[in-house]
Amino acid sequence: MRLVVDLNKCQGYAQCAFLAPDVFAMHGEESLVYDPQPDHEQRERLARAVAACPVQAITADGVDSHGASRGPEAPDGR
Repeated sequence: MRLVVDLNKCQGYAQCAFLAPDVFAMHGEESLVYDPQPDHEQRERLARAVAACPVQAITADGVDSHGASRGPEAPDGR
């Protein structure tokens, strides 16, 4: 899994830190710190955090909106 947060978009609402505290943390009132390669065990919490971000600043490869792992797609998109 790979996690990316657009820190220019992030407004510090901290929903991610509340939902996935082992991955996200607030440093002060406005600065977010996070683990860009969280453990696979965090995928369900991470999916909730991605979905809860009010400004959609978080993207995570390998996690869908329901917290399930996504495997590689077939070349034709199936």
